[in-house]
Amino acid sequence: MAPDPTAPTRTTSTTATRTTRTFCRICEAGCGLTVTTEGEQVVRIDPDKDHVSSRGFACVKGIRFGELHHSPDRLDRPMKRVGDEWHEITWDRALREIGDKVKAIRARHGNDAVAGYLGNPSAFAALHPLAFQAFMMGLGTANVYTSGSQDLTNKYLVALRMYGSALLQPIPDIDRAEMLVLVGTNPAISQMSVVQAPHAMSRLKAVVERGGRVVHVNPRRTETARAVGEQVFIRPGTDVFFLASFLHELLATDSTTHPTVDHDLVAGHTVGFGALAAAVAPWPAERTAEVTGIDAEVLRELVAAYCAADGAALYASTGLNMGPHGTLAYWLLNVINAVSGNLDRPGGAVVRTPALDFPRMLQRTGMGTGAARSRIGGFESILDTFPTSILPDEILTPGKGQVRALFVSAGNPALSAPNGPRMEEALGELELLVCVDVFRNETGNHAHYLLPAQSWLERPDIPFVHAFAGLQLDPWMQFTPAVVPPAAERKEESWIYRHLSDACGVPMMGSRAQGMPFKLAGIAGRLPLVGGRLQLTDEHLINVILRTARLSRKRLADSPHGLRTGAAVPGGEFLGKRVMTPSGKVELAPVDFLAHARALEADFTREVAERGSLRLITRRERHSHNSWTHNAEAFTGGSRTTNHVFVHPDDAAAVGLVDGAMAVVRSATGKVTLPVVIDDDLMPGVVAVPHGWGHERADGLTHAQRSPGVNANILSPDGPEACEPLSGMARLTAIAVEVEPA
Repeated sequence: MAPDPTAPTRTTSTTATRTTRTFCRICEAGCGLTVTTEGEQVVRIDPDKDHVSSRGFACVKGIRFGELHHSPDRLDRPMKRVGDEWHEITWDRALREIGDKVKAIRARHGNDAVAGYLGNPSAFAALHPLAFQAFMMGLGTANVYTSGSQDLTNKYLVALRMYGSALLQPIPDIDRAEMLVLVGTNPAISQMSVVQAPHAMSRLKAVVERGGRVVHVNPRRTETARAVGEQVFIRPGTDVFFLASFLHELLATDSTTHPTVDHDLVAGHTVGFGALAAAVAPWPAERTAEVTGIDAEVLRELVAAYCAADGAALYASTGLNMGPHGTLAYWLLNVINAVSGNLDRPGGAVVRTPALDFPRMLQRTGMGTGAARSRIGGFESILDTFPTSILPDEILTPGKGQVRALFVSAGNPALSAPNGPRMEEALGELELLVCVDVFRNETGNHAHYLLPAQSWLERPDIPFVHAFAGLQLDPWMQFTPAVVPPAAERKEESWIYRHLSDACGVPMMGSRAQGMPFKLAGIAGRLPLVGGRLQLTDEHLINVILRTARLSRKRLADSPHGLRTGAAVPGGEFLGKRVMTPSGKVELAPVDFLAHARALEADFTREVAERGSLRLITRRERHSHNSWTHNAEAFTGGSRTTNHVFVHPDDAAAVGLVDGAMAVVRSATGKVTLPVVIDDDLMPGVVAVPHGWGHERADGLTHAQRSPGVNANILSPDGPEACEPLSGMARLTAIAVEVEPA
């Protein structure tokens, strides 16, 4: 048996030093880490060079996370706000008072008067999102919101319509592809979204080294494009027209001698192919070039190369998702991968077979499968969540179902949602706001109660969603113990939501007979009892999940660097086997998608009229992740004390901007003032502002407050009219702006 990776190492110091193998939970990549601790202090975090998936890669955010974990601003005990003052209270008192308030609000106004918001960090924990959703189901509310509608809900809707489950997401088989077309993504900075592919840059470079092509379709020559591949500039917000022309050309050039359509795959595994030609008929490459800026011959060459490649995939991330047509664009991308024969084949777009089929588990438990419609805007519930852009309206608009209480878990909608000032106005009107977090952020400043959660170094975990939804390029599993014991009175989120459920007088998942552990595994008899009460710690629940997936804890203990769990070469695992539509086939032409595709003419006319205007895109930075990693010197120290507006030299000259000077960026929603960087990596007509900044009023984040920057989302509109109509996605890019010297 391999040595225990968590065992103390002999040292001459009076404080025991030990090394723990774990994995990062900041983003999808899930990179393996080696953490050195002395007592309860994290003294060093290094990449795990022997990790089965990341193989010694980790970014600065993972290896410097110890500074965030040990921040003096961490929440240690429950807090209650009285006026403008914060007071420590006991867990018993906090739970009792919150429970009493929730009971009273539900009694007066109904179940939907209580809402929940789940933030991005929860996506990389095994039990946090499950426990949160189980609590919401217990409350019987339809008013649940997540950060997903700020970055990827469109992908969930497309997968639901085409494949029968929101979590059946084809991912690019980078390691075997001959050609990759990457739309609106920058793996050098943010790795990849909805796919676990650590060290994406080395994988992309390997494509080119073996004679393949990597093409970046983006308004900016990203850090990724500067390092590997070819650049194709595209005007922000026009991805749908580029992809419509791509499919138009692919269908138009199909022939018996040079097939570009895989008719065997189409006939055997799809329905709706006949409607596609009519849907894209209005969009030949010459016409769309007028708004995309992509020459027709450039597009035709891309299509020809894509169809000729032995394994190719189109892949898109937030740059496409957050634009005005995120759902239609992602639908067309998936259709192209499918009809060309690149779906479910090595080197194409694949869905791996997980050890535990999470999409079917959700279907069995009823989680994420509701059919509610929002009170404001009538938006479809996707994975049981509504668009965050309508949350202020749901709080401020009187009537049945008006939100009066809100639970925010690992989120900061005051900063990350569109039109932050209006969101903050709405938060201030709530009768009850409870925040479960590691810090008091801008949203937490409006809370009535703050409940301290553990960081990912303080809890056991497994790579749950990505491993069990088939989103890993190299399927693997790893159990990590808690690296350090939880400090003070910080609790696991699963503990918090179980106890909130008891305090509010509601059963988890809405069923006392079948609570979450029973729904997950149906083996309550194996769970530990103390004093007649189930002791459901994260580790116990993870053990249940692993047993259900037939994964041995002993094998995982013997594999401290992770355990491979899938076939070496993907492909042939999905079509005819795991598609969950009623027909068992891929739905190429969902009725609502076709209807919206027919309405694109008005948007095209608008794009033609606005060709001369500036468009804003947001971007990520290497040393920060959304709005929650700014509270440490490692991430916003030195020269990184603010964000900037990046402007092409021609656009700067036109309005008199110079490098380093201050500029005003103004949209129809708001304005911000920040320093200028002249950047010829942008295409003309495009300006870029990194998001996640704007901490000037965050007195609970003392370091971040000293490096405030500006909140780019102030420039983004909120409300039902501003949402992408199909999925409710917020428009956080391709925003019309004016820029002038301050």
